[in-house]
Amino acid sequence: MPRLPRFLRTPSAPRARRVPRPRRLPLGSPLRLLLLACSFALAGYAGVRLFAGDWRGVALWFVGAALLHDLVLLPLYAAADRAVLRAAGRAGRRPWVAYVRIPAALSGLLLLVWFPLIAGQVDRRRYLLATGLPPDGFLARWLLITAVLFGGSALVLVLRLRRAAKHRPPAVH
Repeated sequence: MPRLPRFLRTPSAPRARRVPRPRRLPLGSPLRLLLLACSFALAGYAGVRLFAGDWRGVALWFVGAALLHDLVLLPLYAAADRAVLRAAGRAGRRPWVAYVRIPAALSGLLLLVWFPLIAGQVDRRRYLLATGLPPDGFLARWLLITAVLFGGSALVLVLRLRRAAKHRPPAVH
């Protein structure tokens, strides 16, 4: 409905003036700010301690890890994901891709974190002195965890397919 010009409007109760609210900074609650400040303090402390010993080695490791990931690993797993998507798309099973992606990502993350131990590239004596445990068996454990991840994912897929088939109406003959 169009507004009437001011001279045609009937006098009514005076309008309440809008009081501008003070602008709030988008910082969040005080608890969130405290947790954020603590996390920055902890990260700063860890950085100071990390760079105190061998800052060149740490910086080289970070740059090397970034380059290795961005130039080698990312194209490899992107190509593998594209191949799985293409194969699943041809078979008409594109929704099944998540049942391969998730265990593969978790297994790859475990491999990335524990690679020196899985590959056996660790000084046995130094590792034994530091942890009190032998560095043997990490490859077998990683393979077992990977098999359990993929087996569990396959089991979830089979159970969901059975449940979907159970709730489907019977085919007309």
